Amino acid sequence: MRIALRIALAASAALLTLGVAQAQEKTLRIGTEGAYPPFNNLTADGQLVGFDIDIAKALCDQMKVKCTFVAQDWDGIIPALQAGKFDAIVASMSITPERKEKVDFTNKYYNTPSALAVPKDSTLKGVTKADLAGKTIGVATTTTHFNYASKTYTDSTVKGYPSSPEEQADLANGRLDAIEDDIVVLQQWLDSPDGACCKILGQPSPQPVDIFGPGAGIAVRKGETDLVNKFNAAIEAIRANGKYKEINDKYFKFDVFGAES
Repeated sequence: MRIALRIALAASAALLTLGVAQAQEKTLRIGTEGAYPPFNNLTADGQLVGFDIDIAKALCDQMKVKCTFVAQDWDGIIPALQAGKFDAIVASMSITPERKEKVDFTNKYYNTPSALAVPKDSTLKGVTKADLAGKTIGVATTTTHFNYASKTYTDSTVKGYPSSPEEQADLANGRLDAIEDDIVVLQQWLDSPDGACCKILGQPSPQPVDIFGPGAGIAVRKGETDLVNKFNAAIEAIRANGKYKEINDKYFKFDVFGAES
């Protein structure tokens, strides 16, 4: 009788422990924009897709945690993280000193250069300040591209847009002389019917690290060092086990990770 009682008590304790563990298990919420193809995009049926999304899923699998995704307008994405709307941002966010004052970053998970696109019949010959003097350049606001354009093209009109598709549409419709963005984002648009109007003009050189940073990283709330370390370990793991390359090759013909740092 006592043995049976001990077994029953042990079973009850095990169930209680399991219940507490399940109650403590936390879903990691990932914030992303959904308007920056091929890195992240919201489909017509409301699905988030793209390189950022696939990388985030691979990192969550590597960390053995359950993850959900939250679409958030770019302008409010850091405030939304700080307010607890999600736990991490995976949205092609460049690691910059200004942003590091507000959030903590992982190491980079990719690094691609900035470039400018213009109409195919444009007479512009280069991407220097002198080349673009008097012209109107469209750039998505609160981005490293906007910071660079505002500081560099002081003899031009730099017009801000909520996201890349709006600036692309205005260039195609003749309302802009040029747009600046990530070269991969521009090239994907140029390869589509909507971008048939236009071409890559060139890449700013050099690409200042103090503006563009070392690449795109995952942002978390200040002080969440443990989460940063887990993401960094997962990034290294998927680079080593081939998962990163599998995702990379789905979207690109070259390694977007950039030079090893």
